[in-house]
Amino acid sequence: MGRKFFVGGNWKCNGTVEQVESIVNTLNAGQIASTDVVEVVVSPPYVFLPTVKGKLLVNLGVPWVILGHSERRSLMGESSEFVGEKVAYALAQGLKVIACVGETLEQREAGSTMAVVAEQTKAIAGKIKDWTNVVVAYEPVWAIGTGKVATPAQAQEVHANLRDWLKTNVSPEVAESTRIIYGGSVTGASCKELAGQPDVDGFLVGGASLKPEFIDIINAATVKSA
Repeated sequence: MGRKFFVGGNWKCNGTVEQVESIVNTLNAGQIASTDVVEVVVSPPYVFLPTVKGKLLVNLGVPWVILGHSERRSLMGESSEFVGEKVAYALAQGLKVIACVGETLEQREAGSTMAVVAEQTKAIAGKIKDWTNVVVAYEPVWAIGTGKVATPAQAQEVHANLRDWLKTNVSPEVAESTRIIYGGSVTGASCKELAGQPDVDGFLVGGASLKPEFIDIINAATVKSA
């Protein structure tokens, strides 16, 4: 069985009550691909959880948590080792994890993208045994909130290398089953070509997840099932 497409909406600390209710209403009214085709997760600000739970998340199931985001790494000084420990702890508490990895512009220009991403992934792999409830999000720091998007070829290259790393350093089974999603200024205009890449299993979406085009990004999953 193939990897089910995964789309996460990271709302960060954005939005007012009115804006959150508006996007929830838009999502509820939208024509979204079947849950057989795509798994959708939204991550609203903590203060809006009751609003979103009551109006959108009819069946919560096991909640997801986003860990290792570049803003936490840079602003809060979270090391890769600490992120690995957080991932292990979250899984032990019954949570599912979207684990973020990615390089800065300077690191990409220095040709060290894969070394950086592998180091960040290794720190997670060293702390966990079961990858069933882990989604890896490749988020190049230079593409987050900048309007710059990795080309489909750039995204595919890193995703394929990440999958090879998992195959060699964890197991072929984990490499085949683990979803690796892309995050970094994903929009309705860029999503379909990105989704068409063989190792891109979905998206972690920032600003666009607060707009109606989030529906188009979710529906990019149909590229995989076509």
